Amino acid sequence: MKIVLIGYMGSGKSTLGKALSDKLNYTFKDLDTEIELKEEINIATIFSEKGEIYFRKKENEVLRNIIATQNQIVLATGGGTPCYGTVMDYLKESDDVVTVYLKTSLDVLTERLYSEKEKRPLISHLESKEKLQDFIRKHLFERLFVYNKAALVISVDNKDVSKVVEELVLKLF
Repeated sequence: MKIVLIGYMGSGKSTLGKALSDKLNYTFKDLDTEIELKEEINIATIFSEKGEIYFRKKENEVLRNIIATQNQIVLATGGGTPCYGTVMDYLKESDDVVTVYLKTSLDVLTERLYSEKEKRPLISHLESKEKLQDFIRKHLFERLFVYNKAALVISVDNKDVSKVVEELVLKLF
């Protein structure tokens, strides 16, 4: 089985992905990290030097390669990954792939991301919590249609990692 975690930045895809892969004894991969390894530069540099279109092409290429060649894997995607091109349709049509949307409220995302916005180039320029919340609200509204196409939707608000992992395992098996 290939478990693909989707959701907005800050929803816990990497944290939960690592914990879930440990629990299942699966391999964990973070799509952004895999892109950085392939390109030999970080995501922020790819965006600034080569642009978003180049990044999305590489993201799609690396994602499809992982899905085609890996088994027993938990893959954490970028927040926008399923929303570009035919990525979500590809994932839904792929054999042995289960997509999981980590549903996180606007308030929880705002709190999580405000404290770490300097580490996230997409939001580092937003000075106030209100501007950050407006930014997240706009993106969530645009992406919810795609996120909700996931095979499983798990609410992660106010739950610790072990509780979410337990819930996921019950729904997956």
